[in-house]
Amino acid sequence: SGAMAAAPAPSPRSFSAAEVRARCAQGACLVSCRRRLYDLSGFVRLHPGGEQLLRRRAGTDVSAALDGPPHRHSDNARRWLEQYYVGEMEPGEEQVPPAAAECPAQTPARMDPRCKTVDVEKDLVDWQKPLLWQVGYLGEKYDEWVHQPVDRPIRLFHSDFLESLSKTAWYVVFMVWTPVVLYLSWVSYTSLAQGDTRLFSSFTTEYSIPVHKYYFPFIFLLGMFLWSLVEYLIHRFVFHMKPPASNYYLITLHFLLHGQHHKSPFDSSRLVFPPVPASLVIGFFYGVLQLLLPEVLGLSVFVGGLCGYVVYDMMHYYLHYGSPKKGTYLYGLKAYHVKHHFEHQKSGFGITTRFWDHPFGTLIPEETFEKKD
Repeated sequence: SGAMAAAPAPSPRSFSAAEVRARCAQGACLVSCRRRLYDLSGFVRLHPGGEQLLRRRAGTDVSAALDGPPHRHSDNARRWLEQYYVGEMEPGEEQVPPAAAECPAQTPARMDPRCKTVDVEKDLVDWQKPLLWQVGYLGEKYDEWVHQPVDRPIRLFHSDFLESLSKTAWYVVFMVWTPVVLYLSWVSYTSLAQGDTRLFSSFTTEYSIPVHKYYFPFIFLLGMFLWSLVEYLIHRFVFHMKPPASNYYLITLHFLLHGQHHKSPFDSSRLVFPPVPASLVIGFFYGVLQLLLPEVLGLSVFVGGLCGYVVYDMMHYYLHYGSPKKGTYLYGLKAYHVKHHFEHQKSGFGITTRFWDHPFGTLIPEETFEKKD
């Protein structure tokens, strides 16, 4: 697919300092950089530094508004900013103190947005058509393209039915799988209570180990722990594989599995795994556990893993759309995950925990979260 023809860009609108202050007083979040004005009203609650930080600095220099703790900004974040450009400050207006009026372009980590602009209407694909069948033609350009995020919804399929199966609201995942977790937990516990479940009984009856019902909470937690490892491995080695530039089908598969999420990380309908395709993956893991373990024991591990999956999906949504309190575990995890999206796509694979990033050597360096002046 060729690039879509772009209409001539309209002349930027001019804003007075008084108009900016008035709009901020009405609840808008406007920030500026060397007279370039950006409207971040729709983005403030998604920013890992917090809504209060941005709103407190609304009407001031963009570098002051965006560089709050616990992170600094990548080139992708600076390119992302250009999507919210609304116009120019009128010449001669002094809307910010002189000390804050300069956009610090001298530091690579805090690049002047004018150096890297993004026109979201002109891209390597046609956004007015389903993307899934287009991305495979990007070839060697795909990897760079998919890791330059935009703030717009994605359509994958021509078919409305298939499209509906490819996205879902976050609460649907909770409503579908939580009753399954509760029911299977009850089945597992009552089955273990019968006292006829033994470990290693398929190898030896003399030395097999009985599994009592009191072990169920520990087996359940083991399942959750194993899920956290599976979550890490899938995210790193499947979702973040680099498909060969010459393979149309692998590029298409990668975009379907995870590339779409990195291209549009705030498309709320694509932040959790839709129940229909999820049931296929969940059924596969259930079958594997039934082959490896006694039936009831395998079910007990499985239901713990299923609970871990639900927690994972809910937390992933929250890391994108929630506003955790500063200093909390979730606050740090949100900043960590945003770093993964905008700067460190080849590290920081943990969603619910950073635990597995430590032994596998994919932890995002702590110093990248420090504010740099």
